[in-house]
Amino acid sequence: MKKADCYHLGYIAKLHGFKGEVSFFLDVTDSSEYASLKSVFVDINGQLTPFFIESIVLKPKSFAAVKLVGVSSENEAKSLVRKNVYLPLSTLPALSGTEFYDHEVVDFQVVDVNFGPVGTLVQVIDLAVNPLLQVNAPSGKEVLIPFVKGLVQKVDRENKVLTISSPEGLIALYLD
Repeated sequence: MKKADCYHLGYIAKLHGFKGEVSFFLDVTDSSEYASLKSVFVDINGQLTPFFIESIVLKPKSFAAVKLVGVSSENEAKSLVRKNVYLPLSTLPALSGTEFYDHEVVDFQVVDVNFGPVGTLVQVIDLAVNPLLQVNAPSGKEVLIPFVKGLVQKVDRENKVLTISSPEGLIALYLD
């Protein structure tokens, strides 16, 4: 499995107990969707290594206590701490309309209905209080757009264009 065929689920944050269990941080909107996870890929030295999950218990704040098959000691578990965890893109249900996965729209052209072309979407900065779209304008300037409900007007997956309606004057503050 290649990283290009996967999405970042989170990372192994710390040890959980002394019998090889670890604590995953699930960097997702709704961690309850992963309560019955059967396997994951762990990035070990640049290689995605498959691990089957023996048990998973969701914890508060997007954490999960996880027992991986074949990891039975504290030392084995320690070697996995701070490693990124991935799942195949094929496991994601297809979205339509104005819904999208954050990774899906990276490198899309952002066009504002009032301002016009803004630039290329670099990433969705997933801050709990104020998520942002980070866009690089052709001039090299960075534009940060609050990712609020109603912002996205259209997602054109075929042409890789994200059409938005930002607050009046916001983009001009960055680019004029």
